[in-house]
Amino acid sequence: MKPKIKVMLVDDSAVVRQVLSALLTKDGSIEVIASAPDPIFAMDKMNSNWPDVVVLDVEMPRMDGITFLKQIMTVRPTPVIICSTLTEKGAATSVQALAAGAVAIVTKPKAGLKNFLEMDAGDIVQAVKAAAGANLRPFRNLNLASTNTASIPPAKIKIDEVMPALNASLTSAMAVTTDKLVAIGTSTGGTQALETVLRKLSRTAPGIVIVQHMPEKFTEAFADRLNKLCAMEVLEAKNGDRVIPGRALVAPGGRHMQVKRSGAQYHVEIIDAPPVNRHRPSVDVLFRSVAKCAGKNALGIIMTGMGDDGALGMRDMHDAGAETIAQDEKTCIVYGMPKEAVKLGAVDKVVALDAIAGLIETYGKK
Repeated sequence: MKPKIKVMLVDDSAVVRQVLSALLTKDGSIEVIASAPDPIFAMDKMNSNWPDVVVLDVEMPRMDGITFLKQIMTVRPTPVIICSTLTEKGAATSVQALAAGAVAIVTKPKAGLKNFLEMDAGDIVQAVKAAAGANLRPFRNLNLASTNTASIPPAKIKIDEVMPALNASLTSAMAVTTDKLVAIGTSTGGTQALETVLRKLSRTAPGIVIVQHMPEKFTEAFADRLNKLCAMEVLEAKNGDRVIPGRALVAPGGRHMQVKRSGAQYHVEIIDAPPVNRHRPSVDVLFRSVAKCAGKNALGIIMTGMGDDGALGMRDMHDAGAETIAQDEKTCIVYGMPKEAVKLGAVDKVVALDAIAGLIETYGKK
């Protein structure tokens, strides 16, 4: 019989601890072995029974969650899920936690907490299961940011149900253009992977469009952080933004992003539409728009992440003549999305994370 996933809950709210414990223990594969109101109590308990996954608040008395997270990652790297408030302050703090090594974010509102958590029970359980299977070896080599599994909407709507409406406004790719673009899709583990790539790129690198599965409000803080660290300009995308060399546009949480062409120029369109593959933004939505509007004038990259979002879109890009790359299993935190794209025959090259930036620069000079 497969051992249960051992979970430790650390949150100063007794209600959060009680509700999360009840939700997680309903799943037969998860066991909440302990809970604590702050990191000091938590470490005492963890020393006697170390968990497989820690669900951690970031704003607590005596010791904040980020300091505790750094201790965990130094002493004994363990998958940590951040349980954060859906506020501007909570988003900025959570992005710092991702940078310190957390692998996921679960959001909680200020009001109606019990009903919210019960409604999103499937998301929390899925995040814990994904975290338990995370490969933390890359963290030992990356002193960087981290990512999240994002808050996953409950309904899994297939892309073919949504794309006809989205496709209506897209213009077909030009046969030849000097404007090239790079499309990147990622999820769990993606924040640190993206930082690894973007920090190595020059200001003359080709324009980049990115879908990173992340909750609403968190993508702006994430893009702002990268913008301060990178030579490229990194922005949370706004409707109509141009895709130009030296700029990376991150799809806003809670909305889809697709690429459109106007003459030989590309810009992004931000769309309110149902979740695709349980995600909004969806990598498939972005990749399929790039396949249609840019075709062979694009480079597609799929990186670490849970699930299969982006695999079908990457196949469309590949079939349209785009170059396609997948991150290899060894350097992925979760080898889910790249694996599915490889299985579909959608990938030209499988490479280590450290090689991706060089390939982007080389592509831009062709």
